[in-house]
Amino acid sequence: MSSPSDAPTLPVELTDAIVRAGYYPALVADVVAAALVGEPIANHLVHLETTFDRDVVRRHITVLVLTPSRLLIAHADDHADEPPAPQDVATATTESIPLSAVRGVMLTHVVESPSTYVPGSLGREVTLTLGWGTVARLDLVPASCADPDCDADHGYEGTITGDDIALRISAAADGEDALVRALSFARELSAAIGQG
Repeated sequence: MSSPSDAPTLPVELTDAIVRAGYYPALVADVVAAALVGEPIANHLVHLETTFDRDVVRRHITVLVLTPSRLLIAHADDHADEPPAPQDVATATTESIPLSAVRGVMLTHVVESPSTYVPGSLGREVTLTLGWGTVARLDLVPASCADPDCDADHGYEGTITGDDIALRISAAADGEDALVRALSFARELSAAIGQG
């Protein structure tokens, strides 16, 4: 049986990013290291999101790790334990996706004052959306026909949208370094899936 001291260690740069995020760094680092199983890291992105749900503050951290063969995604967040449990609970989940299964890397750039856009600046906010076909959203609406007097049931029509993960990174909220890292991660992942 292995002991905690046998767990693989993460590169210093990734560990520092997890510690800076501040959400149970020892737990998050161990979960990521366990999922990596010693594979080298080509690039990474750490993103902390805080949301407010009525009178409760919830934190959620996402760690994206690019290796030579896979995209590793680790999530950890606050989990409201059922009353009357007296302690906080966090859940941590990892998903390992072969690079050959990653279907898309989409970057949405938000640019203020586009009429005065400076070439090469690409704005101060991006949304990074990654898709690999695991999660899809189905939007259904009642189908209709062009005849205004028709009262027949035409069933439903809809769209299926793949949206496995989307992260919003803003230089104002997350810092300039976070924006630069997100762009770097997106470029490197795009290049890696383009070589398959």
